[in-house]
Amino acid sequence: MKISFWTIGKNHEPYIRPGVEDFTDRIKRYYPVSWNIIPVPKNAGMLSEVDLKKSEATIILNWLEKEDYLVVLDEKGKMLSSIQLAGFLQLRGNESVKNIVFLIGGAYGIDEQVFTRAQMKWSLSALTFPHQLVRLI
Repeated sequence: MKISFWTIGKNHEPYIRPGVEDFTDRIKRYYPVSWNIIPVPKNAGMLSEVDLKKSEATIILNWLEKEDYLVVLDEKGKMLSSIQLAGFLQLRGNESVKNIVFLIGGAYGIDEQVFTRAQMKWSLSALTFPHQLVRLI
């Protein structure tokens, strides 16, 4: 099973990059890991929040493979303890899931089309974090 982290926006900020690399290397001891930075649509500044989310959703849905297990990070999602997260990963492995995609949405969140496609909505905390910090968490 492979774990993929997808995020919309720019590359990791210099102050975040070392931490992301360190924790990515730690995960690699157990699972293959990749990061995909989804670029913001070129005309993003000209789009409304709704249209930007729809544009991002089109990109995300086109990138996803049919068999990918999609987990969207959302403050209204289910909270998991570390033990529960480990159990979740083990269960997905037992189900022969080939790739789990953890998606960090864009500046305005995630479009409903992507929520509909997701198998799980996960909340890291009741707090709202900057997108760069979520990558490290």
